[in-house]
Amino acid sequence: MNPVKKYFLDEQQMLLAVVVNALIIFLLYFPEIRANAFNLYQTLDFIDHLYVLIFSLEAYFKLRHYGVKQYFADRWNVFDFVIVMISIPGLLHYIGFSQVMDTSIFQLLRLFRLARLIRFLKFIPNVKMIVAGLKRAIRASVFVLVVLVFLNFILALFACHFYGKLVPDYFGNPMISSYYIFQMFTVEGWNEIPIVIANAAEKSNPEGALVTIVGARIFFIFVVLTGGIFGMSLANAIFVDEMTMDNNRQLEKKIDKVQKQLKELKELLQK
Repeated sequence: MNPVKKYFLDEQQMLLAVVVNALIIFLLYFPEIRANAFNLYQTLDFIDHLYVLIFSLEAYFKLRHYGVKQYFADRWNVFDFVIVMISIPGLLHYIGFSQVMDTSIFQLLRLFRLARLIRFLKFIPNVKMIVAGLKRAIRASVFVLVVLVFLNFILALFACHFYGKLVPDYFGNPMISSYYIFQMFTVEGWNEIPIVIANAAEKSNPEGALVTIVGARIFFIFVVLTGGIFGMSLANAIFVDEMTMDNNRQLEKKIDKVQKQLKELKELLQK
């Protein structure tokens, strides 16, 4: 028997434990459970900290069996060790240490344990190919994303200048303005803002409202066309193209192989 498995669960069982622990953390944030008359919250909280102990023992026995160098040579072990180290202060607080500290920080640290669900990536078919495609797609999309950020910055300042005083809730400062300009890039609710501007313009300056309304509609149509339809679509197209490049290469290799076989077959028939 593997000496490591003698002391704790195997890989599949440990992943099941991670899922159960994530479910318990999920339940702990229901107000109804916190107010439960049968101390359900206390029971779940105890089980949650028990899982921290289990994960800590897992890291300890692995370190003891493999040694520090071999243990940290595995990136998943490094990942698990970091999560365990983040979780231990909450466990120490639960058993009586650090009573004077604010408990909310330990409840927040509990959420970091959910990151262990990432380990399920190991069981996804062709995960290495997917990750490689993701890295390639991010690199290829960087230029377009930078252009979109720059475009958002400029359009947000224009919106602040022309409509900041008229509708300060939307364009009162560059940060708020950037948020709503980005919302328009996603083509979400873009037609509602010109209506709000039109209503505000009619109230503040009825005589010059028509110019403001027409200008706002032209401006926001330009925002949606450049940032939303062209910009975001281009970024999405580049991203998807890079992600599927591996599949295209495999298809091209198969086609080349078939063409080569057909050529050889044709030469044999001619002979």
